[in-house]
Amino acid sequence: MIVDGLRLEAKGGYGPREDSYILADVVERYAYGKVLDVGTGTGIQAIVAAKKGLEVTASDVDPKALDCARENAKTNRVDIEFIQSDVFSNITAKYNTIIFNPPYLPSHWYQLKHVALDGGRQGRMFIDRFIAECRNHVMEDHIFILLESSFNHYEKDIKRLNADVAAKKHYFFEDIVVLAFK
Repeated sequence: MIVDGLRLEAKGGYGPREDSYILADVVERYAYGKVLDVGTGTGIQAIVAAKKGLEVTASDVDPKALDCARENAKTNRVDIEFIQSDVFSNITAKYNTIIFNPPYLPSHWYQLKHVALDGGRQGRMFIDRFIAECRNHVMEDHIFILLESSFNHYEKDIKRLNADVAAKKHYFFEDIVVLAFK
């Protein structure tokens, strides 16, 4: 797996965890063409896609996360374009693959709001926004790769998006799934 050979620093932010590695495996298997990694964080997904030789753009609302991802891309010797964007707010191009590891934990889980974790009251704020806007940013031939948790009732999204479960893993108190859909 490509991720095994990566060197990643979190620089005080949210570093890759189990969900990031599950998603990276799916990115390695499914991503193609022109790729957008929304909410890139450390850049792990963007770097995995770039290591496949794909044309990659990575976006994040947090300028510190973008700086971290730029450094990680440089360390891992890949070329990635970086854009500061709140989900799709500054995205104008069209892509074949769009990847998103959203903040998905319900707000009440954390006393302090952390942009990489806080998914709103029910943990779906960014997921629902992504689903509502994603189709405006793809080429005719495309795939979406979206990470969700059992906290977000991903089963409903499987049905409404006609999504495949590309990966699923149970951790202590939740199931992490990666949905792939057109």
